[in-house]
Amino acid sequence: MEGQGMNEAPMAEMAANLLAQAQQTPVVELAAVALAVLYLLLAVREKLACWYAAFLSTAIFLQVFWEVRLYMESGLQVFYLAMAVYGWWSWRQGSGGAKQLAISRWPLSYHLYALVIIAAATGLSGYLLQGTDQRLAYLDSFTTWASVVTTFMVARKVLENWFYWLVIDSLSIYLYLDRALYFTALLFAVYIIIICFGWHRWHQAYRLTQHPQRGLARN
Repeated sequence: MEGQGMNEAPMAEMAANLLAQAQQTPVVELAAVALAVLYLLLAVREKLACWYAAFLSTAIFLQVFWEVRLYMESGLQVFYLAMAVYGWWSWRQGSGGAKQLAISRWPLSYHLYALVIIAAATGLSGYLLQGTDQRLAYLDSFTTWASVVTTFMVARKVLENWFYWLVIDSLSIYLYLDRALYFTALLFAVYIIIICFGWHRWHQAYRLTQHPQRGLARN
């Protein structure tokens, strides 16, 4: 019973902190959270409008992360702004004469290259940030560089992006809790749930492009 009481205390404290932050959180930050959720829901459904929501949400989060000294995350938002434009263009242009970009998969070699790039970039930027007031420098660096690679995968509609996001967002929750960004941490917890639906929907769509006769048979 004592152990149960000890476990309930941190949860009660976190709930109280979340409520307090809700009362102090600017409307623009709440709007960024709402837009970020909208982006992912639209991305799951392969809607081009997801990139508009991504651009607006990112512009707001850029300021939020800078104010709490998450420098790598701040830099990442600048990249996200550019990728929102590229993603919109890429999805709109399609590939191979198709009107809309189709979902694809990367071979194992591409994933190995991606992991090596993420590891090398994480090690370098984490080391450089050690001399600053940055906390959890290597974790911040990893989530940043992994997000760079994975955002490109989303822009190219690579199916495996959902697995990458599952790892990134899980680690990001800890990072944001450390900065007392409870609403952002909650947002990423919601992301994890949506990621499961995203993988399932994209996998079904991918299978239909590989075996279109199955879709016709169901109809």
